[in-house]
Amino acid sequence: MQLFIGNKNYSSWSLRAWYLMSKFKVEFTEQQLVLDTPEFYSELQKHFTVAKVPALIDGDLQVWDSLAICEYINDAYLSNAAWPKAVALRAQARSVSAEMHSGFLALRNEMPMNIRATRNLELSDAAKKDIARIDEIFSVQQKFYPNGWLFGDFSIADAMFAPVVLRLKTYQISLSPLAQQYCDTVIACPVLQEWIKGSCKETDIVQADEAGINVI
Repeated sequence: MQLFIGNKNYSSWSLRAWYLMSKFKVEFTEQQLVLDTPEFYSELQKHFTVAKVPALIDGDLQVWDSLAICEYINDAYLSNAAWPKAVALRAQARSVSAEMHSGFLALRNEMPMNIRATRNLELSDAAKKDIARIDEIFSVQQKFYPNGWLFGDFSIADAMFAPVVLRLKTYQISLSPLAQQYCDTVIACPVLQEWIKGSCKETDIVQADEAGINVI
């Protein structure tokens, strides 16, 4: 099984699929491509009709889009362990995952993932609204699962929000104590630390994702 990803420093969607598969110890070969290069598109076009990452090849099957990959891995390899067992919790976890997948556009546009950086940034009201909603999600779930994952055990929901946690760190966003508590749990995860270490070894610069002013 092959997982095609982009730069670990910048590719937030790649992280979501990689994190879930790595956290659950699903065996795969990592195929990393440098974003926004001719080689990136030419290599993907050899295998996929959609030249985006993450993208997965499992035998004759092609799966693209981070959430679709997570769902496939959950169905095919994890016996549904990547969602909460309780029906109500599973519905809630899917709801916040879908909200992340399709929403928070201002945050994503203004605060690109850039793990190596520490930046100051002037945010729009729309981005601040996105952050407030994310703070609410994290805080509410921490009340139920203190110092834990969003729904107790690690799930697809945590994989979906991991790049957001890294963005909040990069741009030094102040959060409520409970939301920061969740972020600290995510950052401390050894599997995520492996991705972070990989990002720090990279030297490629994707100028479109270099937002904000460096903090000295």
